[in-house]
Amino acid sequence: MENLSPKARRLAIGEEEAEQRLDNFLFRILKGVPKSHVYRLLRTGQVRVNGGRAKPDYRLQVADEIRLPPVRQAETVQPSFPDSRRFAVLRETILFEDSQLLVLNKPAGIAVHGGSSISFGVIEALRSMRPEEHSLELVHRLDRETSGCLIVAKKRSTLRMLHAAWREGRVEKRYLALLNGRWQDGERRVRLTLEKNVLQSGERRVRVSDSGKESESRFRPLQLFEDATLVEVSILTGRTHQIRVHAAHLGHSVAGDDKYGRRDINRRFYDLGLKRMFLHAQSLAFTHPGSGEPLRVTAPLDDNLQGTLDRLGNAS
Repeated sequence: MENLSPKARRLAIGEEEAEQRLDNFLFRILKGVPKSHVYRLLRTGQVRVNGGRAKPDYRLQVADEIRLPPVRQAETVQPSFPDSRRFAVLRETILFEDSQLLVLNKPAGIAVHGGSSISFGVIEALRSMRPEEHSLELVHRLDRETSGCLIVAKKRSTLRMLHAAWREGRVEKRYLALLNGRWQDGERRVRLTLEKNVLQSGERRVRVSDSGKESESRFRPLQLFEDATLVEVSILTGRTHQIRVHAAHLGHSVAGDDKYGRRDINRRFYDLGLKRMFLHAQSLAFTHPGSGEPLRVTAPLDDNLQGTLDRLGNAS
């Protein structure tokens, strides 16, 4: 069977998609569409990046907006949506909402959008919950295993303004991370060049490399435990897995990080009851695109992360 998208789609590029070629991104998104047709869409300007034409070798950047025209695709999987329990969870996670945007505390383990191996994500669930709102779009992305603040725009104009603020560094992004080991320094800025590689399995891995792109994070210790440290991390760039790679490079991997951490170290945190990676998008601060007033939204830790901190504190 074939599926004809009823209207053009707009996608926001997140950390996972950043730095890859536009044509490769389109091949993945437009599965079943011949490559020759994808290049024709690019050549004729039907695919737009931030409102303009782009070449196939354009390297995507965080917060780029991609416009996809209606395209026939081979239909491989019937769409499915979360059950009522999942809907209820999302309703309870909304931290801020007005006529232009909403911010929710995305739970860990839920993708922000559907893909080739995921039938639905946060944005698909929200659209199903609110069929009367026709312009719900993700402003940015979070990794599936990362929890915390996620912005969804309700209007195209809001989406454009927030994308611009993101690109221009006018959004303050702060994370909480529990790191392995006792932090010996005070506040520390980490500047490294990172290179993203995609393995044959499709897994994305990032490493420090002279041929990579510049990245910068600021780590500030908040609480010291016997052999772990809670830190606040402000990211000044938005590279894929940036915090996780920076922390591992310093010898303080994020607790529960199966990709860049060590299994024996993670086992110690799992024994304390940690069931996931301890990385949480704690707060976002930006100028509200409608009122022009400053807005800061903070997401509380879930019970598992807070319980882990409580157990560490009692053991210290």
